Amino acid sequence: MSGTSGNGNGHREGCALVTGASRGIGAAVAAALAEDGWPVGLGYRSGAEGAQRVADQIAAAGGTAMPVPGDVSDPDAVEGVFGALEERFGPVLVLVNNAGVRADGLAVQLDDDEWSRVLDTNLSAAFRLTRRAVRGMIRQRFGRVVNVASVVGPKANAGQANYAASKAGLIGLTRTVAVEVARRGVTVNAVAPGFIETDMTEGLPPDLLNAVPARRAGSPQDVADCVRFLASDQAGYVTGTTLTVDGGLSA
Repeated sequence: MSGTSGNGNGHREGCALVTGASRGIGAAVAAALAEDGWPVGLGYRSGAEGAQRVADQIAAAGGTAMPVPGDVSDPDAVEGVFGALEERFGPVLVLVNNAGVRADGLAVQLDDDEWSRVLDTNLSAAFRLTRRAVRGMIRQRFGRVVNVASVVGPKANAGQANYAASKAGLIGLTRTVAVEVARRGVTVNAVAPGFIETDMTEGLPPDLLNAVPARRAGSPQDVADCVRFLASDQAGYVTGTTLTVDGGLSA
C-alpha cells in the first residue's frame, strides 16, 4: 500500500475514520481508502466482530485498519474515538460519516424516541465528528469530509420523516461547512445512495426496483468508489456538492 496511485494519499501523515464500518457501505468505503494507502479507523457501536473481520480483510490485502468502538450518537464518545486514532496514526484527515439508523413509521405515529434516535445518530453525530475533525484538517491545510446522505433527503418517502429530515439536514450541513473551510484546503461533500443492497434496506418492498432506471440495486462498492474519488487529490476542487448514486432513480 504505497498510497502513490492516482487516488492515493500522497504519503500524508494521518489517517481516515469511517463510522459504521463494520458492514455494508462503511466496510466497502474503509477497504477502498485502505487501498489508497490510508490507515483506517473502523468506527462501530455494536458490531465488534464485523469490524474485526473488516480489519483482517484489509490487513490481508496489505492495508492497515483498526477497529474503534464508540456510540457516535453519544457526545462524550467522540473524543475517545479521535484520541485512539491520533495516538496511533496521527490526525484524521479523511472523515466519512456513514453511521446511520432507521426507525420507520408515519409521522403521526413516530414517538419522540424514534425521532431523536435517528436524528442523533444520522445528523447530530456527523456534526460533532465533523467539528472535531475539521480543526485538525485546518491545521494540516488538507482534509476530506464525506457525508453519506440519501436520495430520501431531497425526495419524499412516506414513512421516513425522521430519516428524511436527518439526511436532508446532512446535505445542508455539508454545503455550509464546505463554504466555511474551502480556503483551508478542506473539502466537504456528500454522497446520496439510492437503493443499495445492505442490511439497512432489508425489508423494503422489492418492487422499489421497478422505479430504478438501471433495474438493479446498487452495491456498497458502487458507493465506496464515489467516496474514494471525493477523498482523493483529484477531487480537490470539488466541495459543497452531493453526488447521487442511485441508478437514475432521482432523475
